[in-house]
Amino acid sequence: MSTVTESFPLPGSGASITALPKISLHDHLDGGLRPQTIIDLAGDIGYELPTTDATELGEWFAQKSDSGSLVEYLKTFDITTAVMQTKEGLFRVAREFVQDLGSDGVIYGEVRWAPEQHVSKGLTLDETVEAVQEGIEAGIADVADTGKSIRIGQLVSAMRHADRGLEIAQLAVRHRGNGVVGFDIAGAEAGFPAGKLRDAFDYLAANYLPATVHAGEADGIESIKGALFDGRALRLGHGVRIAEDITTESEDDEGTYVTLGRTAQWVKDREIALELAPSSNLQTNAWGTELHEHAFDLLYQLGFRVTVNTDNRLMSNTSLSKELSLLAETFGYDISDLEVFQLNAAAAAFLPLEDREDLADQISAGFERA
Repeated sequence: MSTVTESFPLPGSGASITALPKISLHDHLDGGLRPQTIIDLAGDIGYELPTTDATELGEWFAQKSDSGSLVEYLKTFDITTAVMQTKEGLFRVAREFVQDLGSDGVIYGEVRWAPEQHVSKGLTLDETVEAVQEGIEAGIADVADTGKSIRIGQLVSAMRHADRGLEIAQLAVRHRGNGVVGFDIAGAEAGFPAGKLRDAFDYLAANYLPATVHAGEADGIESIKGALFDGRALRLGHGVRIAEDITTESEDDEGTYVTLGRTAQWVKDREIALELAPSSNLQTNAWGTELHEHAFDLLYQLGFRVTVNTDNRLMSNTSLSKELSLLAETFGYDISDLEVFQLNAAAAAFLPLEDREDLADQISAGFERA
């Protein structure tokens, strides 16, 4: 296990954000590769890269991802998925993915990825899931060797523009005893509502497998409604554009007064978690161009169940600790705020109630020691 994790101190405090126990709910497998791993795997298959220098390649991904467009942002995944078409490639990427989470202080992570994007070299869908799970288990063992512990669940995603939703839902259910904890739909959001995959969501509901849905990132309130009512989403992937359903009525020295629309009120009252990824949202122009413009703090202050996520660590050149550090610096959050974000994530994890309560206990104990 060889990882180098930057340490992020909490502004105004002696606490290390990196050392705090954290939970990662929205983190894409094909968006978290190490640049050197891409270079190694590309060399094995003869795939041409923009550069074979690891530092330069990492910078290239960050630059190409900072386009202001989700569609353009997604094009960078052509490279990462290209080197993830073999059992060996999937195993290595999954193993290192878990190692890097462990180094960043994550104690529970859900890794989302789309098996249908990894079958171009002859693997079956089931073989891809098995290879990723083997890599995850190896990564968990590696983290244990460092004296830490981590738990990981797979979120199997269907690509919303493809016509394989039901097939992928069946795959997810088939592997629920082999690491899969939930389902997701990903890819271009606008024009591909959750309702187009209604048969998949019906199947998942009949088999009691929970779903999170990318919504409220590249499309607005109607997409969120589709996720909630067609997709039966228990969480919203990003969901930042729920803020479009919040109207500012007035502002004075006492504060800002707002009215929540019916969809926003529903999401708040049902405590449907928002998987917010601030840096990614800025890159894709989902909300704002500077972090202080992001709706995160508004949603937090209004009592939404906000969680902090990376989305794609490679593309955003980030980590969960870095995202928390940026938020703390921008909005003046202290350690108690960061604890709330982690407890929110624990409550929203796709785990049995007792396991979620255990995660919450671990979070509280870790923050108390800080």
